[in-house]
Amino acid sequence: MPGSPLNPFRFGNVVIDEFADRESELAEVEADMRNGQDLVIFAPRRLGKSSLVLKAAAGVRKRKALVAYLNVMTAPNKTRFAERLAAAIYSDVAAPKAKLRDKALAMFQGLQIAPTITVDAMDGHLGFSFGIGHTEADVDRTIEMLLELPAKIAAERGQRVVLIVDEFQEIVDLDPDFPKLLRSVFQGQPEVCHVYLGSKRHVMRDLFSDANEPFWRSAKQMEIGLIPPDLFGPFIVRRFRATKKELDQDVCDQLLGITRGHPYATQELCYSLWEQTPFDGRADEELLARAMELVLQSEHAHFSLVWDGLAAGQRVLLEALAREPGRPLSGDYRDRHQLSPASSTQVALKALVDRELIEREEDGGYRVMEPFLAEWLADFVS
Repeated sequence: MPGSPLNPFRFGNVVIDEFADRESELAEVEADMRNGQDLVIFAPRRLGKSSLVLKAAAGVRKRKALVAYLNVMTAPNKTRFAERLAAAIYSDVAAPKAKLRDKALAMFQGLQIAPTITVDAMDGHLGFSFGIGHTEADVDRTIEMLLELPAKIAAERGQRVVLIVDEFQEIVDLDPDFPKLLRSVFQGQPEVCHVYLGSKRHVMRDLFSDANEPFWRSAKQMEIGLIPPDLFGPFIVRRFRATKKELDQDVCDQLLGITRGHPYATQELCYSLWEQTPFDGRADEELLARAMELVLQSEHAHFSLVWDGLAAGQRVLLEALAREPGRPLSGDYRDRHQLSPASSTQVALKALVDRELIEREEDGGYRVMEPFLAEWLADFVS
């Protein structure tokens, strides 16, 4: 229908327009960037850490800071890491303005490995390639020289530089010695704010909290959690109402009871519910049930892959925790759910925690982390 409002809920991509809550975290991250305080943010995937940091980055850009963003997940090896890093530094730090491009390109030609630079015919962006067949020492030196550029540019121009490294824990898979290289450069860069994001919390904690690791106590630590339902609820109701649809508070409470304030899950279920609700209509329990059914169908392929990748003991334990969050190492719990002996259950428990499929709660018990996974297990597996 021409002129009809569009669905106001989005999931799957970075969102930096309107947040539900997160105001205090946003202000804190932006202040740390302005002040040059290195920061590490832990959060499972789909909890909104990238959206939060990129929104803060937009704020400091308005104050003339230069911000480069790199996602290590896009780099399967160190050469690709160097190429992605070079492109990010060039476009966002070295040459944000056309008049700086020639001077900026000279910086990159002076690297240990001179890159081949190409121009994208569609958008004019430059691509950097370091080719193949180089020694590991030359690749490492090239990366080291690239990492030194933000500080040099910050000093020359008198501007704060912020370097955001997303999925930072993946550097360990690129090279176990990679953290030493990065830390050796970063520790001498007071002009640069380094922001590290990570979704594998156990790896990130090892990197930043283990006294034997190069990044030990090198950055302020922040953990992003769920959004409290009492703060998420008004945001959801307001977005329904602004698009000519109504959502009763009790239905909103039921929705948040399912998602527990998980940002991605809440946006996904709200998206589905909004689509089921007619304009000038009201979302009710029946429409919520239908929306939930559609979400589970949409997530089926993802959860099936997760399930297929689990060992038998992990599957049994995950099913048990989906039915009853609790303490799976206790004798009573294992008896109720016919689990393996405590030693085997402990191994399965650690594996599920490391995969971020379950999480430990404040009372010492465990529960399934993704809100829809427990519902999917009940419908499609049990």
